[in-house]
Amino acid sequence: MGQKIVIKIGTSSLTQPETSQLALSTIATLTETICDLRRAGHQVILVSSGAVGVGCARLGLTERPKSIALKQAVAAVGQGRLMRIYDDLFTTLEQAIAQVLLTRADLVQRNRYLNVYNTFKELLTLGVIPIVNENDTVAIEELKFGDNDTLSALVASLVEADWLFLLTDVDSLYSADPRTVADAKPISIVNSIDELTKLQIKTGGQGSQWGTGGMITKISAARIAIAAGVRTVITHGRFPRNIPKIIAGEPIGTHFTPQPEPTSARKRWIAYGLIPEGQLYLDPGAIEAITQGGKSLLAAGIKSISGEFDTQEAVQICDSSGEEIARGLVNYNSQELHKICGCHSREIRDILGYAGADTVVHRDNLVLT
Repeated sequence: MGQKIVIKIGTSSLTQPETSQLALSTIATLTETICDLRRAGHQVILVSSGAVGVGCARLGLTERPKSIALKQAVAAVGQGRLMRIYDDLFTTLEQAIAQVLLTRADLVQRNRYLNVYNTFKELLTLGVIPIVNENDTVAIEELKFGDNDTLSALVASLVEADWLFLLTDVDSLYSADPRTVADAKPISIVNSIDELTKLQIKTGGQGSQWGTGGMITKISAARIAIAAGVRTVITHGRFPRNIPKIIAGEPIGTHFTPQPEPTSARKRWIAYGLIPEGQLYLDPGAIEAITQGGKSLLAAGIKSISGEFDTQEAVQICDSSGEEIARGLVNYNSQELHKICGCHSREIRDILGYAGADTVVHRDNLVLT
């Protein structure tokens, strides 16, 4: 039976590290592999980086732009060149493709989020390979995904994929950076969110000079994907033919085991699609109530707040040290919460002068992170 597969390939795999010129043999092999997967009955989405890197090469720039305006201009040059390469290769193999450019705003607004889902659904039904990238030409800093690892995880979550492959410049996740630590050990499987948390503390480093990712972003992406029930694999981008081998059961790369009970699509949208506008800091009793008891968040358990936000906007829910434990949609704006935090629900009418919701964040709009 066919499966739904999201493949993300990074700039470090798509380009030659010394020159940033396209690695055409890798792209051709990736194209053939995706077509083989399609013929085997699978649905495939490709999330492809490389627009900025290719634009730099086309314009003769020797380093990645740092200003937003220049980066957007370079991306506009590179995206067309990149899609031309993909279109030529897929057309040779008689496979239709579609370009899908997204910004964070497409996932923040619920109606646009659902529209993106419907677009992917129709493209896959038509047998088309969607090729996805962030719309760097128009995205503003506040509404950027930050990296395509995050984008690919959100896409995999959105379409409820079976697999997410993160193709990078190493063959698996290691206990430390194998490029600088000689005795770094490969990690074959990660079974839980707790293991991810430990790995995120021990693993650092940025991506290549042409890319924006690194192993930290891949671990963060895996966290998003496995919460949606998507099995996630980090493996080497220069060997795309390993993908069908991995699907067949070969132990290649690092596997992240999906959660047995994925969170709902709406809660995934709250947790990862929205951009938090503020923070709520809780006392230990409130933390235990929402993490262990599955309760709603009440005003009495809030010690302090920060940020400015309106009703039904997303906030981070944190412990006293500032570590995030959950996200949710608030029933009060920040001005109202400044007045009622720490107070019992029955006092809200007297404090605000009108009756409000009993809960600050209802459990249906709250998701643990």
